[in-house]
Amino acid sequence: MRLETERLILRPWEDRDRAPLAAILGDPQVRRYYPGTATPEEVNAQIDNAIARTAEFGFHLGAVEHKADGKLIGLLGLGRLSDLMVETIPGHPLVEIGWQLDKAYWGQGLAPEGARACLAYAWTELGLPEVIAYTAAINTPSQRVMEKIGMRRDPDDDFAHPKIAEGHPLRQHVVYRIRRPE
Repeated sequence: MRLETERLILRPWEDRDRAPLAAILGDPQVRRYYPGTATPEEVNAQIDNAIARTAEFGFHLGAVEHKADGKLIGLLGLGRLSDLMVETIPGHPLVEIGWQLDKAYWGQGLAPEGARACLAYAWTELGLPEVIAYTAAINTPSQRVMEKIGMRRDPDDDFAHPKIAEGHPLRQHVVYRIRRPE
């Protein structure tokens, strides 16, 4: 999957993306709504997993390149949920949309811009009936992006993340949904 927007190129992962993504996901501010920063080894495993899932399902979260400067600025895209998350999230959704961007690019509307392109692809190319997004209940910046792209939250879908310890401030998660337009 390769998509272009006015300011972004959404594309498959390349080896040249590993070090820049490790720097982005190694930043404590970028990862403040995750249990911790990602090590370079974890980033390599994440990219390898995304490549494998793309081969298996035809899509997965990919690289985001900023057109103006050609820099990798993070990850964004559609992803097939893991079996654990399908079973955990009410309604057992199959596909999520997600993003993590370098903090230097926050506040510019880039996440909604890329996410809208991914949703258009989900509807027209993949024929998906629904896409969800989920995040820690305290992650209001991501929730604002979800709302900007037309997603809506139903509190009945909220859940405790099975990989985050009980009592941890990030354990409680919210789910936003959007259905394919008629």
